[in-house]
Amino acid sequence: MSNEGVVHLTIEGPVASVTFDRPEARNAMTWAMYQQMRAHCEKLREDKSVRVVRFQGAGGEAFVAGTDIAQFQEFESGKDGVEYERRIDGTMQLLAALPMPTVAVVQGWCIGGGLAIATTCDFRIATPASKFGVPIARTLGNCLSMTNVAALVAAFGRPRAQRLLLLADLIGAEEAQACGYVLEVAASENIEASARKLCTKLASLAPVTQEVSKEALARLLRHSLPEAEDLIRRTYGSDDFREGVQAFMGKRPPVWQGR
Repeated sequence: MSNEGVVHLTIEGPVASVTFDRPEARNAMTWAMYQQMRAHCEKLREDKSVRVVRFQGAGGEAFVAGTDIAQFQEFESGKDGVEYERRIDGTMQLLAALPMPTVAVVQGWCIGGGLAIATTCDFRIATPASKFGVPIARTLGNCLSMTNVAALVAAFGRPRAQRLLLLADLIGAEEAQACGYVLEVAASENIEASARKLCTKLASLAPVTQEVSKEALARLLRHSLPEAEDLIRRTYGSDDFREGVQAFMGKRPPVWQGR
């Protein structure tokens, strides 16, 4: 399974840990890993003994550095992009629907699909070297679903979301904490202790209040969310997207044509 990666689930008392384990690829998510993550979320949703779930990447260099780009070589049209974004949205919906609080423990790169996972979590803690971004405007030339765009705006504010999406900027841990996206920045040698402390506190609080509060916040985010299938179909069906994938796989800069 080393090439496709593994997503581990362990439970210790009231705390469940989900670990993305593909460090040789900075924990980039394969289809198999997304499926494992969905299965874990479905299991955890029904486990009343779990009071908090933490998510982390293996290896110490990345949380998740996006979706494995090699898989996009299979795409033939904009329809493939629509189906992919629906799959990602479905995975994030399962994560968001967990009734207990969720914590992303970020070390290093938190990019693309990794940023979506971290943003869907209720809280994030990070090491000083952590980087957050979705640099698709300079890498693949694809786009995000409306759900993910709305989540970024809610988490970062519109100006920073514009920087992430239009400028392909990466946001460091200090700025992420300053804008409220990251709850705490802890040195690498202290991140585990910080994560345990936060999880212990969350597990000690009223679970029904946490569950209904999470659902109230989720309903606000979903309220009047516009349709965007046409935007996704256009982007993933473009020559620029195919060029982005080929350039990435060929380890060369993409040449954008705007079509």
